[in-house]
Amino acid sequence: MEYFAHETAVVDEGCTIGEDTKIWHFSHLMSNCTLGEKCNIGQNVVVSPDVTLGNNVKVQNNVSIYTGVKCEDDVFLGPSMVFTNIVNPRSAVVRRGQYTETIVRKGASIGANATIVCGHDIGKYAFIGAGAVVTKEIADYALVVGNPAKHIGWMSEYGHRLHFDEDGFAVCPESQEKYALTNNQVRKIEE
Repeated sequence: MEYFAHETAVVDEGCTIGEDTKIWHFSHLMSNCTLGEKCNIGQNVVVSPDVTLGNNVKVQNNVSIYTGVKCEDDVFLGPSMVFTNIVNPRSAVVRRGQYTETIVRKGASIGANATIVCGHDIGKYAFIGAGAVVTKEIADYALVVGNPAKHIGWMSEYGHRLHFDEDGFAVCPESQEKYALTNNQVRKIEE
């Protein structure tokens, strides 16, 4: 068996689902969505048509991933977080097909109950705090919290807050990987 789908999950025709992916209770994968390998789709999740999830994406319970969203590898979507896909929705105005794209880059984490307003990409390894409302682009490795989300620091690829010295260098306390901060951008130093 390539992937596992709980008996209460609904997988529409035309989905592409990678090996070792798990789809749990009451989730719905709509037509033409693409899930990579080793994804975990929690309970009561909706993946809309044409959504793409990379490898090893973890989607916690009660998340709706709407058309226009693309998640790269190793993304974490926390419980009940929300994506939007129309900038100016109105019930009486049909805007189907006018979706605004949002890309969540490799390794980013989005906390529980956060809201991502469409059209604002999330940088690689960024960390969006629980309940944050993202209304602008988020830089690689950025830590943002609040409503609207404000940049308050930087995170390592292992999810630890980085503390930069006066020369602009920091070390992750878990991995011992080194990072440099230059012109308000963080990069990992490859050795």
